[in-house]
Amino acid sequence: MKHRIVVLGAGYAGANAAGRLAKRLHPADTEITLVNADPEFVERVRMHQLATGQDLKPRALTDVFAGTGVQVRIARVAAVDAERKTVALADGSGEIAYDTLVYALGSTAADHGVPGVAEHAHHIAGKQSALRLRARLADLAAGGTVLVVGGGLTGIEAVTEIAEARPDLEVALATRGGLGDWLSEKARDHLRKAIDRLGITVHEHTGVASVGPDGAVTADGRAIPAKVTVWTAGFAVHPIAAATTLEVSATGQIVVDETMRSVSHPDVYAVGDAAFAPGASGDTLRMSCASGVPSAQLAADVIAARLTGRPIPPNKIGYTGQCVSLGRRDAIVQWVTPDDQPKPSAVTGKTAARLKEMICKTAAWSVSHPTSMLPTRRRHAIPAEEPVVITA
Repeated sequence: MKHRIVVLGAGYAGANAAGRLAKRLHPADTEITLVNADPEFVERVRMHQLATGQDLKPRALTDVFAGTGVQVRIARVAAVDAERKTVALADGSGEIAYDTLVYALGSTAADHGVPGVAEHAHHIAGKQSALRLRARLADLAAGGTVLVVGGGLTGIEAVTEIAEARPDLEVALATRGGLGDWLSEKARDHLRKAIDRLGITVHEHTGVASVGPDGAVTADGRAIPAKVTVWTAGFAVHPIAAATTLEVSATGQIVVDETMRSVSHPDVYAVGDAAFAPGASGDTLRMSCASGVPSAQLAADVIAARLTGRPIPPNKIGYTGQCVSLGRRDAIVQWVTPDDQPKPSAVTGKTAARLKEMICKTAAWSVSHPTSMLPTRRRHAIPAEEPVVITA
């Protein structure tokens, strides 16, 4: 009987894991099923572009994985039973049994309990939400007001993209800290110049206490008017894992060891935003594409190694840079230490924009060509009746 591997989620992490597993394991011994709610791969790092009217290249998952041996199942995950080793699918689509599960369901926007966010704010954590914002912005007349809440990478990319695409609007950003206060001095200076160039009003050191149909109210009682509010103040994982017997963190992420393997259920691996995972330094990885892809690659290599009796690869996950676009012709690439601390050096302007675009295209290409990144070494799994020697 073939070893059944089920991958939940086909974002950057899940798609990379499925493709890499297909390159590492022989199809005579393993069966890989990729489950995703959307029939297309969604370039999540480009949702701010989609929201401002730009069209993205469609990538049907059935086309992406054609000929790889990966079976694509278009369905929404309803629940995971970690004891029975089954995944229940929504809308009466049945269930799937697994021998090894790769959980890569990612994250969505988190409202942090702030009143009015769910009812009145837009977000760009997924394709459908970005399309709803796109339609709302298209209906907004000249002189309309837009407020982006959240001064992280997503918030800065969203506010600059909107301001560049719609110079006829009054665009503002509310951030709990200082503008770009995690960046180096060089990068912060460039960010402020870009914000000024685009005419964006910035409310620094401003917490938002509530959101209404006409804007937001700050923690100190000030009103910030906005016809459209965009919420980018953090992400939260889907609640499916927390409803299982899997050990999860306070954030609902699956707690994994340095090989991305669940600390409570050794037949489950978690990657990307869904994982509470250590990097090479031992520090917890942040939710990002920069963490998701290498964690997925490591998990796939570890699974393949354990099934074929080969040495377990080490965790070498670390960071090199943070990329933030400032519209289509400007960007910042902040170089960082492996544990994600900013270095003094950064690339800015058009050069950074080209570099960031190359990185985004490379990430999408790796998903669209799942068996082209590495030489194919499809090894046979050790039969179940033979002991598998695991090198820790």
